[in-house]
Amino acid sequence: DRLLCGDVGYGKTEVAFRAAFKAIMDSKQVLYLCPTTILSNQHYDNALERFSHFPVNIALLNRFTSIKETKKILDSIKNGTNDLVFHDLGLLIIDEEQRFGVIHKEKIKKYKTNIDVLTLTATPIPRTLQMSMVGIRSLSLIETPPVNRYPIQTYVIEENKQIIRDAIYKELSRNGQTFLLYNKVEDMEQQVSYIKDLVPDARVVFAHGQMSKTELEDRMLAFIRHEYDVLICTTIIETGIDIPNVNTLIILN
Repeated sequence: DRLLCGDVGYGKTEVAFRAAFKAIMDSKQVLYLCPTTILSNQHYDNALERFSHFPVNIALLNRFTSIKETKKILDSIKNGTNDLVFHDLGLLIIDEEQRFGVIHKEKIKKYKTNIDVLTLTATPIPRTLQMSMVGIRSLSLIETPPVNRYPIQTYVIEENKQIIRDAIYKELSRNGQTFLLYNKVEDMEQQVSYIKDLVPDARVVFAHGQMSKTELEDRMLAFIRHEYDVLICTTIIETGIDIPNVNTLIILN
């Protein structure tokens, strides 16, 4: 039962894939549990690419999976034709555990009795960390970024129209995208108009947790597909979604 902490982009998923591969090579099944549909889609695509040269069967189960396909996948899990899920489960990988509710955590606990568990997190909750400190769980830290990653530059400055404008235009010039963090849901649409006036060339969209799940995910997927240049959003973006094209984060107040 190991907790793996590391910043976004430090390679936690890579460690998880290698652990999964080792378990599968030992004829065990693996379950990779994600807190959001988008994240499960991303991991699925990455896993297909990562395991493409090996005899590994991978399935994706989320709310976009049809009922027919779901039944097929669950059957194949039970009879062991599917590796990445429980004819003989050997490894459970949990992505961002703090995103799961109490009921889900209790269900997860039941699985934990006789299998290996790897929990990945960029933001461990104090209780989880405390369990590691007192030795109930093993703790590993990834403290260095991958070789090709530039150090992040952080500026704390007084709000300034020109700087916001320049930052967004700089991203547009290199075909990149921008997160603009704005935590007041009630006047978020005004913020969209403000950014549109400031940077007329940018395609701007907003997202927050009070939207319906479907609408929120549709917008996030559209942003991932680069249909927009700027995403104005609340702190919902901290769910570990990997959007490498976003190189700038502007946080207001």
